Amino acid sequence: MEEDALNAPVPHVAAARFRAEAGTLYVVATPLGNLRDVTLRALDVLASADMIAAEDTRTSAILLRHYGILTRPVALHAHNEDQKLHAVAERLRAGRSVALISDAGTPAISDPGARLVQAIRAAGFPVVPIPGPSAVIAAVSAAGLAAASFVFVGFLPAQAKARRSLLEHLAVHAGALVFYEAPHRVVATIADLADVLGGDRDLVIAREITKKFESIVRLPLAGAAAWIAAEPQRQRGEFVLIVDSPVAATMPEGATMAPEQVRWLQALLEELPPARAARVVAAVTGLARDDVYARALTMKRP
Repeated sequence: MEEDALNAPVPHVAAARFRAEAGTLYVVATPLGNLRDVTLRALDVLASADMIAAEDTRTSAILLRHYGILTRPVALHAHNEDQKLHAVAERLRAGRSVALISDAGTPAISDPGARLVQAIRAAGFPVVPIPGPSAVIAAVSAAGLAAASFVFVGFLPAQAKARRSLLEHLAVHAGALVFYEAPHRVVATIADLADVLGGDRDLVIAREITKKFESIVRLPLAGAAAWIAAEPQRQRGEFVLIVDSPVAATMPEGATMAPEQVRWLQALLEELPPARAARVVAAVTGLARDDVYARALTMKRP
């Protein structure tokens, strides 16, 4: 009898429609590309909110029109976010509800919205997340990473010097590194990733996630810039770049490296990222670069 009860089908329970509540800001995730990826709760909030603040009203209008949502979105983007804070707060103070959306994915994740959320929370109004699509989570889930953890960096600086400086700072991290990148910078960025982080790490290039020309490719970082530069089609769309964790250390601490070689490596690590320091020590000593690099990571890691 008990086994029959455990195996009995679960009765269907209809979920009640959700309605936006007065004086509340909702942070609503919207599809990355495929309109079917929107959640039912997101549609409920968008249909019932008194105001929809959107990064680009033209882009958001496509989603709203597709689902028969009649509320006209109001623009809230990187260039006017500070100016819109007061208007949104006034709406909430008047007992209205506001839904915040970006062009695609989850607002305030490398998209406008963080300053608005901070200001609204500071003013004492509730902020409710309506979770859903996120490019970084979608890409990591399909990457098959060896890393047990990852750091989401977002967009790297456009200037080459600043970009390389940040990468040198990130090189000591033992997990995977996740970046967003624009098509016109992707080749240069991948070349810098290989040069600073070391070409022996793997790179996952996730392009146009959930869209018609979605592509997820894993390849050694050393040849990735040449691979993507070889075909113009590979450089189009929105990119998530994931550098997997460094090659596992194969050199036990203190083994095979003479004390003076360890001192050289430590001195170089004061001025250079691990990949470059390992390259110099390997060239001078004849040690395997991958082994020196693995040891460098253990020495540099905080």
